[in-house]
Amino acid sequence: MAILEVKNLKKNFGELEVLKGIDFSLEKGDVMAVIGSSGNGKTTLLRCINFLENPNEGEIIVNGETLFDASQKENASESDIRKKRLHFGLVFQSFNLFPQYTVLENIMLAPQLLKIDSTENIKNQALALIDRVGLSDKVDNYPCELSGGQQQRVAIARALALSPDILC
Repeated sequence: MAILEVKNLKKNFGELEVLKGIDFSLEKGDVMAVIGSSGNGKTTLLRCINFLENPNEGEIIVNGETLFDASQKENASESDIRKKRLHFGLVFQSFNLFPQYTVLENIMLAPQLLKIDSTENIKNQALALIDRVGLSDKVDNYPCELSGGQQQRVAIARALALSPDILC
């Protein structure tokens, strides 16, 4: 069974059709690259998959559960949308690290806000993720003290902190 299925995903901004019926499925462990020129819809696709944009048509299915079906015109509550987003980890183009927080604090923030575990366990998981991305010596550094590549690795660790099914 596919971990992610996207069926006939379409997105318009006014008259501009950005996504024109995107179809794909991914099995656990698959890697997919989305490439194309600037303005061709790569970010829009990711924003739709992560429920940061509402597609005009199509379906998004994760682990056999339909998370979005444009033919079902119900308005999901903000709480429902947040739950759906937990299936996905997203690394933004500009990383969006919180400048006032250290590397460790950036990675611990979402798990702490969601109260998914004890602070000690969250910290241990964050330290393991920091080690996994090769930044153990930067735990107490702030984003402005890191190179672009280091910031990107912090953003990846932060996206993995909630153990998402899919990393975008």
